[in-house]
Amino acid sequence: MYVTCNKHLEEGIEDFVEVYEQPPDLYELEKVKFTEWVAPKTCDYCDRVPKYLVV
Repeated sequence: MYVTCNKHLEEGIEDFVEVYEQPPDLYELEKVKFTEWVAPKTCDYCDRVPKYLVV
């Protein structure tokens, strides 16, 4: 699972495919909520605010 900003979305997808050998599901963080999970405040690849969840 990766959280990414717009700039690093493609890198998050590539890393997911490399690890799990299948395409990920993509979600916009502002449109999805989980009861037991709080989204990180920064992108996994930089210090920007994340926009996407790659799972």
